[in-house]
Amino acid sequence: MSSPRIGLLLVCLAGVLWGTGGLALEILRDHSSMSVLTVSAYRMLIAALVLVAVSFVLRRGPQLAALVRAHPVRAVVVGLGTGAYQALYFGSVATAGVTVATVVSLGLAPVLLAAVDLVRARRRTAVRPRSTLRLGLVVSTALSGLVLVSAASGADAVGPRPVLGLLLAIASGSVYAATTALGGTLLASPVVDPLALTTVATTAGAVGLVPVALAGGGPFVTSDPAALGTLAYLGVFTMALAYGLFYAGLRTTRSGAAVVATLLEPVTAAVAAAIVLGERLGPLGIVGSVLILAAVAGIDEHGMDEHGVDEHGVDERGMDEHGVDEGTVDEHSPAPLTQDG
Repeated sequence: MSSPRIGLLLVCLAGVLWGTGGLALEILRDHSSMSVLTVSAYRMLIAALVLVAVSFVLRRGPQLAALVRAHPVRAVVVGLGTGAYQALYFGSVATAGVTVATVVSLGLAPVLLAAVDLVRARRRTAVRPRSTLRLGLVVSTALSGLVLVSAASGADAVGPRPVLGLLLAIASGSVYAATTALGGTLLASPVVDPLALTTVATTAGAVGLVPVALAGGGPFVTSDPAALGTLAYLGVFTMALAYGLFYAGLRTTRSGAAVVATLLEPVTAAVAAAIVLGERLGPLGIVGSVLILAAVAGIDEHGMDEHGVDEHGVDERGMDEHGVDEGTVDEHSPAPLTQDG
């Protein structure tokens, strides 16, 4: 199996693990009164401890040091963004339900990334009107889906505060998009190891979330075995393992293909919520969810061939077929930065 196929498989597995996170939160809330912020902080902290231990066992100290030296600011921002996204997502789950939170947040993020990619492509080279039309269709389809999901959440009261939950899901998707974009630029650097990035980002996220959770008030502990087991699952599987798989896969997988693969997350969440929790969105919610998923699937290529290279020989990262960055070939352009300031 080729490296791109392995990378795509890793991203798919990450999507499936992420899709179980909302369901796990619902189970945890049935056994503990800990707040969403506290759960998010525990999740990041457990994942950070696991990743640091794994890095120590695998002797990835040099890779960690190289990342911190070369990109300290961006690595920390990725971690803080990841922590914020988790808190917003769990807040949406608690107020609007698993399906609304996951489909909206995960459906919105790729659409935003597609818009950013098109803007970058316009700066690098001419973009065919066909690409612009396709993006317009994708965005309008996604927005239509968001409206329908919003109507369904308001009418059927999927969660106790559906409107707030929808807003939190939109914020979560926006932060997730920005964090993913920044993480992708880091992985393009030869000094960045996927495990090192996951470890540093998760540790930074935990450092940022723990004080916020403490300020938010307790309870901070539980003795319920089911709650403790669910916390461990959230930290180890839906955070440490899932993000490790995602960044490892993203290293060899084109972003368009990775976006399609992560569709397994909302699909997994919706199926799991329907089977285990009995959540139902009704006809409007189902149609809205399908529209969002269709919109995300529609942004896979946007003008690229199967190798990620457009008709001008420029790939989606701005590199030509020889690996030269088309955005920096101008002799008057400043040299690219190799280190955060």
